[in-house]
Amino acid sequence: MLKFEEEKTVLNLGSLKLLKEHKKAIYAFLWLFMGFVVGFSFWYIVLPDTTSFQAQIETYCLINKPSNFEGCVNQFGNVEETQTTSFVTSSERLFLIFANNIYVLIFTLIFSLIFGAGAIFILAWNASVIAAAIGIFTHSQLSAFPIGLIRYMIHGLPEIASYFIAALAGGIISVAIIKREVGTDSFWCTLQDSLNLIIFSVIILFIAAITEVFITPIFF
Repeated sequence: MLKFEEEKTVLNLGSLKLLKEHKKAIYAFLWLFMGFVVGFSFWYIVLPDTTSFQAQIETYCLINKPSNFEGCVNQFGNVEETQTTSFVTSSERLFLIFANNIYVLIFTLIFSLIFGAGAIFILAWNASVIAAAIGIFTHSQLSAFPIGLIRYMIHGLPEIASYFIAALAGGIISVAIIKREVGTDSFWCTLQDSLNLIIFSVIILFIAAITEVFITPIFF
């Protein structure tokens, strides 16, 4: 599917038209992401311990409780301890979340430049981290899973959409390098479209971070 979508980039389309052209693929990746989240969340909840999700728990603690990282890892590594405490201000948490998501976006862009299907790995990893967060939020109770899923999908879906838009931008540049001579007017036009897509993805990512920090806690 990635190969098919990248072939479309040889057309001289504007950034918004490119998004419309690839909307079916974006929807497909969003549904794939949803499947990853549901699957990983299920196993996080039903498995007797969280050893298999140790890396994801560490990522969660690094973002949400950096000042008490070790305590957070120890706490959520044991499902019997479920009380959560805030250790950072909202503005600090916003910075940490946005910075972490920017790192993911950069890796997504690099992977899509080198190996298009590498974006799937980023998609799966981010889904596993969100799944661990859902498990922590629900206290590993399967009955609370729907609420946890809704809570994290409010900002999770825009995040994944931004990652795939960045992957699309990387694919556009990759195809342009392979099929066109670097330095031509057509190449610079393609590069401009890719840059517009990257900027758009960063804006979406920032909105998702604001939603996660300031809006979602109002309802959950």
